Amino acid sequence: MSGMEAKTKKGARAVYTRSSDRILEIAMYIFAVLLLIVLIYPIYFIVIASFSDPAAVANGQVWLFPKDFTLAGYQELLKHSNIWVGYRNTILYTIVGTAIGLAVNISAAYALSRRDLVGGKYISLLFIFTMFFNGGLIPTFMTIRDFQLYDTFLVMVLPFSVAVFNIIVARTFFKTSIPEDLWEAAQIDGCGNLRYFVQIVIPLSKAVISVIALWTAVGHWNSYFNALIYLKDSNLYPLQLILRNILVTNQMQSALGTGEAAAVALRLANLMRYAVIIVATVPIMCIYPFVQKYFNQGVMIGAVKQ
Repeated sequence: MSGMEAKTKKGARAVYTRSSDRILEIAMYIFAVLLLIVLIYPIYFIVIASFSDPAAVANGQVWLFPKDFTLAGYQELLKHSNIWVGYRNTILYTIVGTAIGLAVNISAAYALSRRDLVGGKYISLLFIFTMFFNGGLIPTFMTIRDFQLYDTFLVMVLPFSVAVFNIIVARTFFKTSIPEDLWEAAQIDGCGNLRYFVQIVIPLSKAVISVIALWTAVGHWNSYFNALIYLKDSNLYPLQLILRNILVTNQMQSALGTGEAAAVALRLANLMRYAVIIVATVPIMCIYPFVQKYFNQGVMIGAVKQ
């Protein structure tokens, strides 16, 4: 009887464990759905608000679908011809800046990952030091001006191409994912450092390179402060700065107007706020699905620093 009782108790515990696991799984799914709604709804709201009447948005009548559908915000925004100049500049800054950033950061990360690099630990500490301490805005501005980079194309892609966090992520990947025996075998076959890096390491590092490329591209696409400080030629302005100027101009016009014209200008300015966000973010968001499969791996790599 004791044996049968023991089996009965074990079976009951197994059923209880499966039931509790099932409840926990359902709770986790519910939490994940709620979290997804919290994260996605603000973006969705901006989209539907950009197509809705500003008065309806202000009165809280826009929740799930556009109210009094209109394209006035986009029409007014696209009337500004310099917005296409901003798109052109931002695309160029993103492509060139990402290429330079990858070349610099991946090369530095590979060098720091090598065990035979003399003083590699101390060099890594110097890199990390710059993450917390820097010369400040004024010395940086003076340095850029002295190097004759002020108000040039290169000021948006060259001075800030080194990203220490990206170097740490790539260095960790090289240390943990590229075996040292592979380098020793390549040496036996007469492979040098440059050839080994270009023909072996880079093809094996597509995951981390894709993630760092995404981070770098998003940073250049959203670049606003550097353009505000280091550019004065409007033909070099990136999209973010041009959109900001358009928005500020419309808000000033609505503030200076009177009567019905001022009310119309104010509604249009409010509508353009949402259109500006969509115009600025949708193009770069379209890139994410192509590197999504590498993103989780890149985040896990960055969580371990050696």
